[in-house]
Amino acid sequence: MNFTETDEQQALRAAVADLGGKYGYAYYTRQARAGGRLTELWQEAGKLGFLGVNLPAEYGGGGAGLYELAIVLEELAAAGCGLLMMVVSPAICGTIIARFGTDEQRRFWLPRLASGATIMAFGITEPDAGSNSHRLATVATRDGDTWVLTGRKIFISGVDEAEAVLIVGRTADAKTGTLRPALFIVPTDAPGFTYRPIEMDIVMPEKQFLLFLDDVRLPADALVGEESAALQQLFAGLNPERIMASAMAIGSGRYALDRAVSYAKERTVWSVPIGAHQGLAHPLAQVKVELELARLMMQKAATLYDAGHDMAAGEAANMAKYAAAEASVRTVDQAIQALGGSSMTQEFGLAAMLANVRTTRIAPVSREMILNFVAQYSLGLPKSY
Repeated sequence: MNFTETDEQQALRAAVADLGGKYGYAYYTRQARAGGRLTELWQEAGKLGFLGVNLPAEYGGGGAGLYELAIVLEELAAAGCGLLMMVVSPAICGTIIARFGTDEQRRFWLPRLASGATIMAFGITEPDAGSNSHRLATVATRDGDTWVLTGRKIFISGVDEAEAVLIVGRTADAKTGTLRPALFIVPTDAPGFTYRPIEMDIVMPEKQFLLFLDDVRLPADALVGEESAALQQLFAGLNPERIMASAMAIGSGRYALDRAVSYAKERTVWSVPIGAHQGLAHPLAQVKVELELARLMMQKAATLYDAGHDMAAGEAANMAKYAAAEASVRTVDQAIQALGGSSMTQEFGLAAMLANVRTTRIAPVSREMILNFVAQYSLGLPKSY
């Protein structure tokens, strides 16, 4: 086991950090407060090959792995301008299409996802299902050579930026009638597909939406991969989602910690910088340790995933997401404490960031569901739900 990143990975980190430094947290919050998007950053990241670094080279990607994609998102977040849609478009949707899509689906979607020319959103969450994927009510019915999709989705990110949404629905087994998961690519301009923004109380440029699918008719090739393999395909996308969410949380924590450390080195109240006082230094040192521990688990999860160990990667990805969320929340909170009143100003922007990183305890999977998973899968305890 080697804990030293390759020269290529280190160069990627440096290049992405340079890009993030051109934009930063001021750009991120300015766009968010104005109701804008991070279009310029997204497009430049795509031109530089960062968005599709994990996708196959034969389809315009970088031919690397999820580890490298996590590097990109972590470094952008560490610069204060993390791209939430990276979790969705290249990581979830790109991975699923690359692994399970038809040749035609790969040829059509992957080059544009890799370049950032198009964005694909992901729709699984429903108003009445919560974390219980077995209660998904979005149903796809065969009608000759087409599918008819009906249902609702909630808290779907970036639909206004997307050309299509990868929808998780359910189809009836022809023999038993039992509903089972299936994945469909739904264009956002498809007849019967409508969406409505949800008014959120956090400062983020990516908007959340409620989706309505009213008898949306789709061609046969809208189905991704094999209908019978949909559950495997779904988890192939959810593991990258957790790893990328971890990368964004860790990067955000790094950003806040850097701001706090810089302030603590310069701010002098009683003849020495406030960072000399253990009451402030030790809590900052503690969250540094916690961030590094979470980062190690994230790197383990990405390494296992890239090596094809899906089950082991699933366990590590869930643990990484839990650890990263906890570490980032504590780090931003401690950075706010270190800066005092200054943290509440737009110059430093940490107050708004606290609300953003707090969402990582909820999404894309709650800390309670991760603990349920670890209790059952890792410890072998009886299932509680």
